[in-house]
Amino acid sequence: MKLIVIGGGAAGFWGAIACAETYPEMQITILEASPQLLTKVRISGGGRCNVTHACFEPGLLVGHYPRGAKALRGAFTRFQPQDTVQWFQAHGVRLKTEADGRMFPTTNDSETIIACLLHTAKQLGIQIRTRVPVTNLSRNSSGSFSVQLRTGESVECDRLLLATGSHPLGYRLAHQLGHPLIPPVPSLFTFKIKDPRLQGLAGITVDPVTLRLSAADETFEQTGPLLVTHWGLSGPAVLKLSAWGARALQQSQYQGELMINWFPNLTHDHLRQQILTAKTEVAKRAIANYCPMRLPQRLWQKLLTAAAIPTDKRWADLSKQNLRNLLQQLIQGQFSIHGKGVFKDEFVTCGGVDLTQINCKTMESRSCPGLYFAGEVIDIDGITGGFNFQNAWTTAWLAAQALGKSLL
Repeated sequence: MKLIVIGGGAAGFWGAIACAETYPEMQITILEASPQLLTKVRISGGGRCNVTHACFEPGLLVGHYPRGAKALRGAFTRFQPQDTVQWFQAHGVRLKTEADGRMFPTTNDSETIIACLLHTAKQLGIQIRTRVPVTNLSRNSSGSFSVQLRTGESVECDRLLLATGSHPLGYRLAHQLGHPLIPPVPSLFTFKIKDPRLQGLAGITVDPVTLRLSAADETFEQTGPLLVTHWGLSGPAVLKLSAWGARALQQSQYQGELMINWFPNLTHDHLRQQILTAKTEVAKRAIANYCPMRLPQRLWQKLLTAAAIPTDKRWADLSKQNLRNLLQQLIQGQFSIHGKGVFKDEFVTCGGVDLTQINCKTMESRSCPGLYFAGEVIDIDGITGGFNFQNAWTTAWLAAQALGKSLL
């Protein structure tokens, strides 16, 4: 009984290991096209590897997936972040939780995760082959599969797990076996914005802000930390927004309008009153030199300029029109998006194999028995914070339990 896993990334390794641990009689081979294994694991979290997220309630966990939440709700009742944490702990790797819920190895080094997966795979007798691109897949009349490699070699197997991530090869192979695809488009990206209010402010962070995106006649909203960059805006709030608005932004060719509320924790009236209090209490001071709320000084001065308030104007001389203009900039500032950037090297897509064609309890193809899917090759994607890895761990685990059972 042979299993071939196509893809030497997180989902591929997890599926192979989970199957070998549950069904030790299986002969398992991982085929990876590139020279390197576990590439995304290596670069995730700035090289620290954001393994998962400390959200242990399935009903809440699925809220972090713009696409695939319905399919994952049942899946997370069977294998969720707590199970991931326990597995790594049982294999000698302890994870820690940071303030925002992201979980990393205590070593702060992705090589810890890579070493654990490689060592476990070796111990379980899993064969790992690199530099072996798959060129063709076919299902035999007996129900087995023939896997053609670029080397000219043909490998036979009883079951096949496709875990190729967002690589176009994986989509082509899935389509080759009769699977319709949801067109893949980028998710998790930064916004390109050219605006005088942001010039010279690269590196400044504000936490929290509320962002409202309008693109392709749709509206999306997120709250969280914001980072000003040389090309526009980034940070968790932007990345979350890019995930939820991925298809609308792609449809609009990455043009859209972004409204920023720099003080989401203050009501309009409360903010107005703080400004009026400053007008009375620090009447003789220049408005540009004193911000009554918590906001980086340089950003405050940029917003004053946008509100047409001279930098040398005193608080005592703030007019009603000045006040209206300033409130507009502070809670309803409009910025035009004119493109997308890339979030580091952690490229994530939405789209892939259509979930309606997969049994989401087993991750088996509905149209091609014996073919299973795991990870990002499926039309499931999460926001930043360890959620995409958890999708990989969970779907691969489900596939492993089912494909092994089907061979007994």
